[in-house]
Amino acid sequence: MTTHKNQRLDFLAALSGFMIPLQARANGELSHRLGNGVEAALFSFGSGLIIVAIFALSNRQVREGVSRLRLAVARKAFPRWMLFAGMLGGTFVAIQTHVVPFIGVAIYTVASLAGQTATSLLVDRMGLTGGGKKHITSRRILAATLTVFAVFVSVLDRINAADLNFLFVSLACIAGAVVGIQRALNGRINEYSEQSFATSLLNFIMGTTFLVIFLTLTLIFGDSKIVAPPAGPWWMYTGGFIGVMYIAWSATIVQHLGVLTFTLFSVGGQLVSSLLIDLISPTHGVRVSWYLVAGILLSYLGVIAGGARNSQLQK
Repeated sequence: MTTHKNQRLDFLAALSGFMIPLQARANGELSHRLGNGVEAALFSFGSGLIIVAIFALSNRQVREGVSRLRLAVARKAFPRWMLFAGMLGGTFVAIQTHVVPFIGVAIYTVASLAGQTATSLLVDRMGLTGGGKKHITSRRILAATLTVFAVFVSVLDRINAADLNFLFVSLACIAGAVVGIQRALNGRINEYSEQSFATSLLNFIMGTTFLVIFLTLTLIFGDSKIVAPPAGPWWMYTGGFIGVMYIAWSATIVQHLGVLTFTLFSVGGQLVSSLLIDLISPTHGVRVSWYLVAGILLSYLGVIAGGARNSQLQK
């Protein structure tokens, strides 16, 4: 019975990983139709904020989590600048909506995972996640090296091609680095809220605020303009909903599987999903090659190499 339950949880963890590339594809399509990545990011983040806010108002535990967080801020239990972690989430989505239409979901996913893995070394060394500073082990360096190398392999057949813009690949790596730092800061915030949705509410508020300010600046000082929601496939407006569902789903599953097992299955689902999306519903000009498939496999090997050090905790 326990075995069947664990198998179901493993499957659900992989399925949660499927959601992230789906969100990237939805946000990328909306950005393409709007012609404005920042406005598309605001649509996604703003709709997510509305969903989380409605849930928070109707759930006593979330409201209590917000109260605990408010008290922690009042007594200066942690640096106030950490409250702005949600702005990193807004930055991540803004980059995602701008980059995916140009390089596709799969390359974006591989590059962002490389950024996350490499940044995790710095985050742990600085002790941002709490529990003090952590040593950078040879296994962690191997994991980071594998995932960064995976980006190079993924685009190897397109290095001399006119359709590959290394700026977009670099931005995808930066997006991964940004979300890696955000997760570390959210972990610290969650220690005080003790409620993942309360932490998420703070993130969505800060992220939406950042995107409103950013969009306003582009309207004033740039050549951007507000575009009415365009007609198109209904799924391009699901980015915010998918993001909220991923948070809810992952927060529940990780309590039963543990961080390591959840990460391994989730990343596996994320990589498979990104490949399937680029095969079934690619953005314009995107193609799947064996180099990309090899890069995806290398990315997963990198995640396994980085997670294997905690395998004893899962026994």
